[in-house]
Amino acid sequence: MAEAISFWGAASTVTGSRHCLELGTGRVLVDCGLFQGLKELRLKNRESFPVDPASIQAVILTHAHLDHSGALPLLWRQGFRGPIFATAPTAELTELILKDFASLEKEFSVLANRRGFSRHAPALPIYEMRDVVGALRSIRPVPLKKWTDIGGGARFRFSLNGHILGSAFVEVESRGRRIVFSGDMGRPRSLLMKPPSRITRADYLVMESTYGDRVHPKEDVSRELERVVIQAVTERKGPLLIPSFAVGRAQDLMYLLADLKQRKRIPDVPILLDSPMATDATVIFCKYPGWHRLPDAQVDLMCRGVRRVRDFRETLEWSRRRKPMIVIAGSGMVAGGRVLQYLAEHLNDPRATVLFSGFQALGTRGRLILDGAPEVKMLGRFVAVKAKIENLRGLSAHADQAEILGWLRGLVRAPRRVFLVHGEPQAAAALRLEMEGRLGWPVETPHLGERFPLA
Repeated sequence: MAEAISFWGAASTVTGSRHCLELGTGRVLVDCGLFQGLKELRLKNRESFPVDPASIQAVILTHAHLDHSGALPLLWRQGFRGPIFATAPTAELTELILKDFASLEKEFSVLANRRGFSRHAPALPIYEMRDVVGALRSIRPVPLKKWTDIGGGARFRFSLNGHILGSAFVEVESRGRRIVFSGDMGRPRSLLMKPPSRITRADYLVMESTYGDRVHPKEDVSRELERVVIQAVTERKGPLLIPSFAVGRAQDLMYLLADLKQRKRIPDVPILLDSPMATDATVIFCKYPGWHRLPDAQVDLMCRGVRRVRDFRETLEWSRRRKPMIVIAGSGMVAGGRVLQYLAEHLNDPRATVLFSGFQALGTRGRLILDGAPEVKMLGRFVAVKAKIENLRGLSAHADQAEILGWLRGLVRAPRRVFLVHGEPQAAAALRLEMEGRLGWPVETPHLGERFPLA
């Protein structure tokens, strides 16, 4: 088999990372994520894979986020039975995320069928819990920096990339060539994560480009969050609702808010973590101190500073509260989760504040709200957007253009070819111009389904 790489997802878009390596002995899939955002992308989650999944010999997972791991149960259901390699924290977080998604899909389909707000009759989940259980049996934890054989003389290893707990970039070696997959590249001065490890060699490089067209503002994140909290709960006297990713961003916010509260920089109002998955992810965070920056005392402070909500009946009670409070709830892009209950109650309230703190993909409710939509659909009905909308930019877990280029300076020589993925077209195009102009490297911005030979 001639060696090649095909891009089944996250090509000219951000979500659905699925990169298929055709090596001398078979296929290896790097990441297997769900598409999110625009309807035409989400519909791809219902399609079959481009090849028979039984022909894929292994999956290598860069991290646990749904857009990188969420399609593993689909792959298993369609016949894949090979190993899924991941770091130990990623293995635990992936189990958490996949089980949560399957449960939410089941709940949503039942609710949609009961209330009749789905266009499908009947509404069916993308996959079921038995598919998740099958996929999870295939996960094989692998330590950082250890070369692992994947057959036919090919091997790979993980190295820290600083995005979330357990995330890594992947180096695959085959026939003397090294193919590097950046995964979601973190930042050198992250609040909680250790910085990305140095890269020295890449004959071919698959590089993310989420923020390839910008440099993050150099704002004091703690001070900016303090400003938003004071304005929301003291001046506006309403709730502050923070849609959040359960893994990574929720822990950032917990730490910052607990620190501000301990230093008496913000009023003593209830701080809720209304996300069972974020609560469980925090337990996993505490199990792996070598993967993050926080000493035990600060982890303890982070956990003591918030009230954790598990029972949905408690969610309903808190969501109807009209007094000042701070709520961290999933999902981060308002695609689902308990944050919908809070927004359905408060988005039309001029006293309420909604604070976004992470990337909002095109077509998501979060992006619509952030872009100024006058109303959005929540739980089957349209809700007017009258709340104050804020955006905390400094917490991004993705490297910006300057940080990406800085990381790439570790390469001893130029790659034969760079493939820019995981970015909207304008972001990938801007990073491509910088790489071609400043570095003189050959760069491609693949389209979905495009295949490139590895000469």
